[in-house]
Amino acid sequence: MENFKAVIEALILASEAPLALEKICVILENVEKAEVKKAIEQLIVEYNERQSGICLAEVAGGFQFRTRSELSPWVKKLKGTKSASLSPAALETLAIVAYRQPIVKAEIEDIRGVDVSAPLRGLLDKKLVRIVGRKDVPGKPIIYGTTKKFLEVFNLKDLSELPTLRELKEISEQKEPELVTEPELIEDCSNT
Repeated sequence: MENFKAVIEALILASEAPLALEKICVILENVEKAEVKKAIEQLIVEYNERQSGICLAEVAGGFQFRTRSELSPWVKKLKGTKSASLSPAALETLAIVAYRQPIVKAEIEDIRGVDVSAPLRGLLDKKLVRIVGRKDVPGKPIIYGTTKKFLEVFNLKDLSELPTLRELKEISEQKEPELVTEPELIEDCSNT
């Protein structure tokens, strides 16, 4: 296929969500997976070397064009948006879901020691958490887990990229925690 790297670039750009390598391979029927992966790696390097306004990132199990994080102040001006942030309660709840999933509300409340109805509802509304099923115990409580959007917002390829407890301890010893801002909601590294 002539200039299939340009085809891959166009497919990723046209996709509304991160585009999986496997999906690209299905579309490019006669191109080997290794060739597609190599072309994507070359595109990542090319975008990084020219330091343009966008970059190609591997997030949420696929590839996506994103604006460079250092350019977010200008993107925010264009969009006229304010930073949306997670409250400490929502952030704690999200962290528990991310690290302990699949998890039911009662287990989250046992860990936090308070009712998590409001933060959990907010996380569901923001599509950072989803209902993954029901636990097979009396009352059949709802089971929660994170979403692909969670991976996109926090710029993670998959859940294995979450920091370990040791890394979190090292980070907390370096500086005090602050209100965390959702990158996607402030257009930092947003889909272009």
